[in-house]
Amino acid sequence: MTSPGKIISPPHWIDNVLKLVAFDCDGVLFDSQQANIAFYNAILAHFDRPPLDPEAVDYIHSHTVWESLHHIFSGYPDLAAVFTFARSFDYGPFISMMVEEPFLREFFRFLRPGCYLALATNRTTTTQAVLTHHGLANNFDLVVSAQDVSYPKPHPEAFVRILEHFCLSPQEAIYIGDSRVDEQFAANAGVPFVAYRNPGLTAEYHLDSFAAGPDLIRGLVRDQAFEPRRKS
Repeated sequence: MTSPGKIISPPHWIDNVLKLVAFDCDGVLFDSQQANIAFYNAILAHFDRPPLDPEAVDYIHSHTVWESLHHIFSGYPDLAAVFTFARSFDYGPFISMMVEEPFLREFFRFLRPGCYLALATNRTTTTQAVLTHHGLANNFDLVVSAQDVSYPKPHPEAFVRILEHFCLSPQEAIYIGDSRVDEQFAANAGVPFVAYRNPGLTAEYHLDSFAAGPDLIRGLVRDQAFEPRRKS
């Protein structure tokens, strides 16, 4: 991950119109459902609350930890105690339960050195620990988590920060996500959306496996799907 002030050399595909591929974390880099369920159920159990129901499982998948706690503890009389406990509760033991998506590293290798790679996630303090534990931290030129912005996804602030960092226009990038929040995030940022393993989402492109990722990228470049509008 680069620091905000570091000057980045242009990618080797500089003449191509696609210059940045950005990813969501949960559900895209990893199948993290069981890890997240176990984490939140442990917090619920501490306060003698029932485990997550299916609707809550869907909610926690794409929202920040604080939004999720508000949601699953709706009506609880002492939310301050919940937040205090959650701040001290270690997510570390659950990280190993996250399963990396197949063919992800092969897709990363294909994208290098032609594209910048970025991560925009509604994870907060656990983001870097997750990437480091799974050996993926060095794959990204920039990581923007919910703790780095004033407004989490679907607000476009995270993607605006990414585009400004690389001096790119929205049409020189794509965002790969798997949830309705990601769909709205990309739309709010004006960035073409690639729906990963979720055919129910509205997206410019759909991707069922990272094994098909290279063909998707070749098609985008070949078909001139994006207009090159680099800032001077």
